[in-house]
Amino acid sequence: MTKLSHFSDVDALRKEIRRGTFTSSTAGLSSGYVQANFVALPRVYALDFLLWCIRNPRPCPIIEVLDDGRTTSDVFLNNLDIRVDIPLYRFFSKNALERELLEIREVWRPDLYTFLLGCSFTLDDILIDSGLPVRHVDENSVVPMYITQINTIPAGLFSGPVVVTMRPMKKAQALKAARITASYNFAHGAPISIGGSSQLGIGDLGSPDFGEPVTVCADEIPVFWACGVTTQVAIANAKLEFAISHAPGRMLITSVHTKDAHKKLDSLKEYHP
Repeated sequence: MTKLSHFSDVDALRKEIRRGTFTSSTAGLSSGYVQANFVALPRVYALDFLLWCIRNPRPCPIIEVLDDGRTTSDVFLNNLDIRVDIPLYRFFSKNALERELLEIREVWRPDLYTFLLGCSFTLDDILIDSGLPVRHVDENSVVPMYITQINTIPAGLFSGPVVVTMRPMKKAQALKAARITASYNFAHGAPISIGGSSQLGIGDLGSPDFGEPVTVCADEIPVFWACGVTTQVAIANAKLEFAISHAPGRMLITSVHTKDAHKKLDSLKEYHP
């Protein structure tokens, strides 16, 4: 199986991201580190968004929340700066996507709450190491993403359909992938559908709503995982005055290795007086 060319290490990739010279998909490039979706919202929207994520944990699994304009942490952002360590950002202003940015220091505000949400790109290295195909990595493309007819549970301003990613596999491979990914709830867990395009309201796999189409062989079926781009659809529906997210497929590569993620998440639940 051919993988994307890896950087010498994740630090080399981070340097390119900070320079603004790497703006492509991060799929297959994290060297086993947890990847995350990113959303930053003013305090006035934060509670509604938090409640919406809690009500919809499959597409929106929270791994960390930063308050009051914080840009780093010692949990998933050790030695990182959320304003410069993502390849490409989306800036929403006055109820619409205004522009994409290489870094967001110029628009950062002290009242912003940052939400880091799990990403299925974290699963890609696990699937590849298990001998399973990850077509968007093989074809050096952005994973195809589709808006489904499944609705999230609303909370305050936030509502809208679930977005899914698709990875084509043979049926036996799909069942193996489901077993392997089920224990990684922080990265969307097991697929929400195996082979069920019509049940999700997806008519044409060759026309994704985000990302790029990939090859689906005659003996393969589409396998769909919940996707954090669900948040961006909800933000657009909410018509917020201000919001920032990552661009689809251009994720935050956190400072935590996947093998250590469960321990890190458990530590956040502990009480430290």
